[in-house]
Amino acid sequence: MATMQNVLNTEYFRVIHPLDDAPEEKCSSEGLGHIAMTPAVRISLTVLRGYLILMTLMLGYHVLDLAGALHQLR
Repeated sequence: MATMQNVLNTEYFRVIHPLDDAPEEKCSSEGLGHIAMTPAVRISLTVLRGYLILMTLMLGYHVLDLAGALHQLR
């Protein structure tokens, strides 16, 4: 027959705000080298880069159109 033990756990944790805490040592990325990428990741990042470039060009065109700079070219 098992006996029950009533054990009071008196372990407490102090909560310290990060601004009041001691500063921690920052990690250094020196000497890590390049991260190996799979072909799928490389293609995804290339497509994302192309998309961002295209959206930036379209935004620039729209801003120039709103400013009236393109009406002189027509």
